[in-house]
Amino acid sequence: MTAPPGRRERKKAATRQKIADTALRLFLERGYEAVGIRDVAAEADVAVTTLFSHFASKEALVFERDDDFEQRLTRAVTGRAPDQPLIPALRREIEALVRHCTADGAAPIWRMIDESPALREYEESMRLRHAESLAAAIAADPELSPTTTASRTIARFVIDAYSLAREAADPDAALDEIFGMIEAAWAVTRPSGEPDGRAAL
Repeated sequence: MTAPPGRRERKKAATRQKIADTALRLFLERGYEAVGIRDVAAEADVAVTTLFSHFASKEALVFERDDDFEQRLTRAVTGRAPDQPLIPALRREIEALVRHCTADGAAPIWRMIDESPALREYEESMRLRHAESLAAAIAADPELSPTTTASRTIARFVIDAYSLAREAADPDAALDEIFGMIEAAWAVTRPSGEPDGRAAL
């Protein structure tokens, strides 16, 4: 069982969230380009060095769940139950991410991202990084044993599924269609009759 975070960790997490919430509020109120790092730090009542200890760049303030999303995707591979197939496990995680990113209040944030070349570039680099991390987790699973190319291809498909479903008029229908194709692509990589679940210990 994982021990609950201590007081220091809770305080650090609270500070990080306060900075992110403050930044997003200022960006939406004034416009992303009109707000600087010093503005965010002053409004959040923290030093600029404290802000940078939590966020590596101004763009990262908008995508404050970046690391969490990446870890959740890799855990969908490494932490799935014995004999649980890979693709349904990944689909459940992508569905959760899509719900988060299409929730009420998300539309203004995505409009801001779409209107900013810097944020669009950051999102693209973030998606590529997530895909590489996911590919590494798939490739490292001895129960799956796919080729490097197959691992990277499926990972890219899964990350693109999130982006395409988020933008679709009916995200659930989009995920049904996309994951039907991903399942078919994954099946091609499996030797005939070979399962892709994790062996029970």
